[in-house]
Amino acid sequence: MKNPLAHLMQQAQQMQENVKKAQEELAATEITGESGGGLVKIVMNGKRQALRVSIDDSLVKDDRDMLEDLIAAAINDAVNKIGKIKQEKMSALTGGIQMPPGFQMPF
Repeated sequence: MKNPLAHLMQQAQQMQENVKKAQEELAATEITGESGGGLVKIVMNGKRQALRVSIDDSLVKDDRDMLEDLIAAAINDAVNKIGKIKQEKMSALTGGIQMPPGFQMPF
């Protein structure tokens, strides 16, 4: 019979490798946040860095306050999508095991 501690350490190392791989995949993922029915689009990576901003020409002539609000809404949409993807990846890694409240993986 194998040493239970050695088996546990091997499982922990495998999980660490899986977490690292998930972090790399998430960082490379591009997410598009939208607002105004697609008139404003923000492309962000999994590190929550804005990569591209697209603003429909019809908004450039309109109210500046509305445009600023739409940009903020598109950013928030992208951040929320990244959070959802992160949560799904973590759930897959932990096999449905509930983590302690407030526990955050490093990504």
